Amino acid sequence: MKHFRLIAFALALFISSSCDVLLKTASDIMVSEKPLTTTDVAAGLKEALRVGVDSSMFHLSKVNGYYLDNAIRINLPPETDVIVEHAKKIPGIDTKIEELKMQINRSAEDAAKQAAPVFKQAILSMSIDDAWTILNGADNAATQYLIDKTYQQLVNLYKPIMQKSLDKPMVANVSAMQTWTEVSGRWNTFATSIAGRLLEVKPVNTQLDTYVTQKALDGAFLKVAEREKLIRTNADARVNEILKKVFGSRQ
Repeated sequence: MKHFRLIAFALALFISSSCDVLLKTASDIMVSEKPLTTTDVAAGLKEALRVGVDSSMFHLSKVNGYYLDNAIRINLPPETDVIVEHAKKIPGIDTKIEELKMQINRSAEDAAKQAAPVFKQAILSMSIDDAWTILNGADNAATQYLIDKTYQQLVNLYKPIMQKSLDKPMVANVSAMQTWTEVSGRWNTFATSIAGRLLEVKPVNTQLDTYVTQKALDGAFLKVAEREKLIRTNADARVNEILKKVFGSRQ
């Protein structure tokens, strides 16, 4: 009888302990399955953009980050097509064209090293009013929202950074701005000469810093969009809990 009581007592303890474990597990599941709030979604979207910016700037700031990436490589402004077409008519210009292209891209790569804080500030200050629509939108919906809300702000903040990079000697100890001044100066002299007037060509007055800033930002946004798509479609790209919570809920 004594043995039976001991067995019954032990069994009661086991059942009680098991119930506690089951109750705790059920409680944990309920906590983990709490419905997403708008605040959660907005935080997740901003985090996806932050992760995208960090990844993109790391890639773009490397040597050839722009120059050897065909999707975002920065070519000369369209207005300079006429210079390229007639380059061999002007001594010294034809040899400068490729050099100038590389210098422009090197400048963009240099500027990217300092760009992340500019993007992050724009992301933090951004009010996401349509969080659910963006979450359930296209694979680049958050990136497009960032562009729509902050593009001009980013241009204004990024342009001084780009100006400094364009003034840095990047290739052959010469800056992109030096080469641009030389090329455009020689061309404009030719364009206003008798030979240029006979060919009916015009001087080029492109603001190189404005053009390169816009192209560099376009390339950066493209890379951020690629990372956003990866976060949306690949669970392994969700590197922290808020990304797992928000984007995992869509599956």
